Amino acid sequence: MKELENLMNNNRVWAESIEATDPDFFRDLAAQQKPRYLWIGCSDSRVPANQIIGLRPGEVFVHRNVANLVHHSDLNVLSVIQYAVDVLKVEHIIVCGHYGCGGVHAALKDQHIGLVDNWIRSIRELYQILSRDLEALPEAERGDRLCEANVKAQVYHVSQTTVVKDAWSRGQKLSVHGIVYGLKDGRIHDLEVSLDNAKNADAVWPITPTD
Repeated sequence: MKELENLMNNNRVWAESIEATDPDFFRDLAAQQKPRYLWIGCSDSRVPANQIIGLRPGEVFVHRNVANLVHHSDLNVLSVIQYAVDVLKVEHIIVCGHYGCGGVHAALKDQHIGLVDNWIRSIRELYQILSRDLEALPEAERGDRLCEANVKAQVYHVSQTTVVKDAWSRGQKLSVHGIVYGLKDGRIHDLEVSLDNAKNADAVWPITPTD
């Protein structure tokens, strides 16, 4: 197929450009991975983890799903967190949302788009919790504020996983952060909800929807 041929050609050009600047890059990369960061982000194609934080392959361990959610019943994300923390020994877990998130806006507008409605149910519940404050804002701002609130809730959820709690209890160096990426300017915004222990988790997000 021509489309696949285009991708193969793009890959060849990319690999050759890497080798031209660092001949040992792929050999070293194949030997091991030692990322310092776990990135939990949205599946949105406009939010590629490595590129927007300027890191090369091997420097960030990545999990992505619709609306960057951390459900405590989702063995996928929990397995990623466990592997990242216990095996790779990452030092930072970054939850990254983005303004203009389709999942968040579907919840905000109560749009029904199929199976994914079940996945974003917690954001709909989050909106109900915050509806009074959000509806007091100009309509154009509500989506951004809900995106930020969703990230804060997920930072809290990460901090409540047994994997992260166990890591902190044994003194492992580990921090959890919440950021939002702006599609319109390419900039990351720190929500200042970082945690490095279990004591201050309630200050980050004292009320969370069920998941």
